[in-house]
Amino acid sequence: MSVPRSGRSRCKPHRKSDPIDALSVARAALREPDLPVARLDGPSREVRLLVDYRESLVKDRTAAQNRLRWRLHELEPGYDPPAGSLNRYKTLDAIDQLLTTHTSIVAELARREVARIRELTREANQLETDITERVTDLAPTLLEIPGCGALSAAKLIGEAADISRFKSRDAYAMWAGVAPIPAWSANPNRFRLNRGTNRQTNAAIHRIAITQIRIHPDAEAFIKRRLATGSTKREALRLLKRRLANVVYRSLLADTQPAALPRAA
Repeated sequence: MSVPRSGRSRCKPHRKSDPIDALSVARAALREPDLPVARLDGPSREVRLLVDYRESLVKDRTAAQNRLRWRLHELEPGYDPPAGSLNRYKTLDAIDQLLTTHTSIVAELARREVARIRELTREANQLETDITERVTDLAPTLLEIPGCGALSAAKLIGEAADISRFKSRDAYAMWAGVAPIPAWSANPNRFRLNRGTNRQTNAAIHRIAITQIRIHPDAEAFIKRRLATGSTKREALRLLKRRLANVVYRSLLADTQPAALPRAA
């Protein structure tokens, strides 16, 4: 069930825990019985499950890579693989070759780490291919947004849990945490980030925004215009994310109800 932030805020103490959050949600639900219900089933749920599982694999791989770096530091103090290179088979092959000159237990554990990283990388790549195929069929309009890759699109689909439950694009933006809120009452012209919302969706929109600034002329021009009017870089980015939330909302609706709305540009 989707509970308005304002409803939770009125009945939530100034501390946080799962029981406190559950009680706050229950009180808001009793007070507002006609709230929309989040539904995650069918292909959308499958995408969500695949994304969550892939993220767990990436987390395990990062832990294995960190352990491998420490073992390499002990075995070969002058050897430091570049950041991000431990995802590449070529780098892992080079490390395997390097470890052939060592026979200690540390080297044996390092070889096991290399094998584990290979396995996790292979499975994560296979999952990404599967997710891409599913998202291409499920949300072609969403993928047309510049900077929105398959993994970001899958995250947006899974977290939305039926985009039709949001009554408007403004409601979606507030839920996604990209609708700026006043920083303080004395100065209504300054705004800050709303952190009490869906951070996964916010992160996905943030990735799209950062990519657009780098590759999309319209986004780059928008940021320059905002900076010219006195906005800070952070404020300009927040405004871009707010605009992107509208595009994401419209695209998700178009993919859910293709006959009802034109495709988003």
